[in-house]
Amino acid sequence: MTAVTLPAAARTGGSRDLAGTGTLLRLALRRDRLMIPAWVVLLGLTVVSMGSALGTLYDTPAKRAEVAASMTGNGSLRAFYGPVFSDSLGGLTAWRIGGIAALLAGVMSLLIVVRHTREEEETGRQELLSAAMVGRRAPLTAALLAALVADAALALLVTAGLAASGRPAGGALALGLAVGGTGLVFAGLAAVTAQLTESARAAKGLAGAVLGAAFVLRAAGDAASEDASSPLVWASPVGWAENLRAFADERWWVLLLFLAGTAVTVGAAYSLTARRDLGMSFLPARPGPARAPTSLNGPTGLAWRLQRTTLFGWSAGFLLAGAVFGGIVDGACDLVGDNERTREIFERMGGHQGLTDAFVSALTGMLGMVAALYAAGAVLRLRGEETGDRAEPVLAGAVGRLRWAAGHLAVAFLGTALILLLGGLGLGFTYGLTVGDVGGRLGPTVGAALAQTPAVWALTGLAVLLVGALPKAAAVTWAVVGGCLGIGWVGPAVQLPQWAMNLSPFSHLPKLPGGEATAAPFLWLLALTAVSVAAGLAALRRRDIG
Repeated sequence: MTAVTLPAAARTGGSRDLAGTGTLLRLALRRDRLMIPAWVVLLGLTVVSMGSALGTLYDTPAKRAEVAASMTGNGSLRAFYGPVFSDSLGGLTAWRIGGIAALLAGVMSLLIVVRHTREEEETGRQELLSAAMVGRRAPLTAALLAALVADAALALLVTAGLAASGRPAGGALALGLAVGGTGLVFAGLAAVTAQLTESARAAKGLAGAVLGAAFVLRAAGDAASEDASSPLVWASPVGWAENLRAFADERWWVLLLFLAGTAVTVGAAYSLTARRDLGMSFLPARPGPARAPTSLNGPTGLAWRLQRTTLFGWSAGFLLAGAVFGGIVDGACDLVGDNERTREIFERMGGHQGLTDAFVSALTGMLGMVAALYAAGAVLRLRGEETGDRAEPVLAGAVGRLRWAAGHLAVAFLGTALILLLGGLGLGFTYGLTVGDVGGRLGPTVGAALAQTPAVWALTGLAVLLVGALPKAAAVTWAVVGGCLGIGWVGPAVQLPQWAMNLSPFSHLPKLPGGEATAAPFLWLLALTAVSVAAGLAALRRRDIG
């Protein structure tokens, strides 16, 4: 832990409740000196590069007008991306990436706030800091200010990048504020969940569930209306970002909704933090039964108990996401029409087989890349058990390190296969329903989803290697997974060179369904996984725990 010495001014001047806020903010920014810039730069450059890619993709006013009209009339695609309010390049940029960037800004913000509030309390660091002259509201204030710095930097980068690329300055500012404003609302929400729950994991899960519900509300509302006027859209902060209408006669008054939402959530968080003791929560964990079930007799059962709720949540989410994706396959292919540039992007993502198969392949690839986030989190739970001093009591008994780690790794590896199976089932079933051929589409689609497993396992093996050999750098796993997401998501559109695409294990998989499958890439990825896991476990046996 970084040592903190509070300045004398913090002990004597200003509000006692906010004493030490500046020092805690500097500490938070120092601890996040890699994470915040990585989030901001990757998200900001993704938005800006997407604008340039769309300029190449739809290079004439006629093409832009055609895609805007096609999107407006397709409810399934509106649910996925939202409506198009303007057929200018700026309007298409806001349509294609604005909602997703706002959603990811919310993820960034909730991670920052929970990290510097509930996680600090859970690990005991906040109690140590509070022994100095630290005000009661200073930790929460510092965490919110850290999120504000990140969201403001992201908004500035989006605004400056789009304006520098020739987009209207007003529209660029509106899109930047929409993305940053959404992040602030969810920063306030995370501050509330950090007061309600007694663990950082639960706080992130609860805030993430609300974030997912906001996306679903926006999607349902856009599917029902062509102009985002549905009450469901207005009930979602992601919908507010959409209804600001960047590059399409901006509605600046919508910014008041972001201000109000942030004020309400932050006010609620301050009210709650004043009513609880340090380390306590309003939703404490229920006491367990007097006698533990037989399933908890070993470390594998304990690992399952600790991770099953997360796995159930991911399973339900993948089944739902697959069902939504399956419903838009036909509409997306109709939208492409004769646009050769769009067809080329789908082929780069999904292969040179038929357009429909290429699009399904691209969707299953997306499921695989997102599944890597689950796998990384499941492996890093090992490190969390260490730093939370929960591993030592387990290892103090007749449990070896490899046996302890094996339980968590079994959940990570098998859980990945399960959520990909469910995602493929949802995708194949709804796709089959839309084309009237469930029997013919379900099997190949499920196979294509499961074919992503070796690539996910390769990244999982890397996480095991980092936890075992370089535990202090284990968080680098998130950067690697995020990089693979960026390569797979943005790479085909901006035409990254092949060597850059090959950095992701997903680029080495055959493009299924419809493509030619050979055993070699699967075997190489499985071999890489085995070597990484073996090396990681060997290092774990030899290093100090904690």
